Amino acid sequence: MAKPALVVMARWPAAGRCKRRLATNLGIVRAASIQARLSKHTLRVANNLANRGLVELQLAITGLAPKASKRWGLDQGVSTVEHQGKGSLGERMRRQVLRAQQRHHPQTIKGCNTLLIGTDLPNLCERDLLQALEALQEHEFVLGPATDGGYWLLGLSGRLVQPVTRWPFCGIPWGTNQVKQVTLQKAADAGVMPCLLHEQNDLDSLEDLSPWQACDEGLI
Repeated sequence: MAKPALVVMARWPAAGRCKRRLATNLGIVRAASIQARLSKHTLRVANNLANRGLVELQLAITGLAPKASKRWGLDQGVSTVEHQGKGSLGERMRRQVLRAQQRHHPQTIKGCNTLLIGTDLPNLCERDLLQALEALQEHEFVLGPATDGGYWLLGLSGRLVQPVTRWPFCGIPWGTNQVKQVTLQKAADAGVMPCLLHEQNDLDSLEDLSPWQACDEGLI
């Protein structure tokens, strides 16, 4: 059986190039520092699974030139690094799914199960990703809903990535609180029954920081 692909969608944590909503209140330097810590945490979790041989890890970066992206990815312990490229979030995610299939499983007729995650999850742990991988063994489509109306994880079965289906990536109102709802409706229209994981909170705004401000290793 083909090893699952895990794609981490990340933005280079440079001042002025990430977390613009947080930067409005905290300043560009502190916002970038938060992004860097979130990215480091996410990639540590992802690398742990890759080192155990459970997934093929692919880091997709935006906000940095391709060669510099590869250097930054290697600094994070990831050998497979891609540039996200242009287009909407959906177009960029779909592109990375295609690249994952072409890179790791070009001869696999049925494709391989694929997970996509971002880097805005302070509470992400290996168990979250293992649950998603387990769910994909019985379901074609897995979604990790976020409290803001989006989602923190998208999982596609081998059947949905060979060829890569377009409906989870096209016609979605990215950046709004309708992302999850529209995605689920498109799944229903395609006759696909999703498996929903537990809800998590993406860290995008100042209000999202409050659950972690009191921690010993607070983000700010």
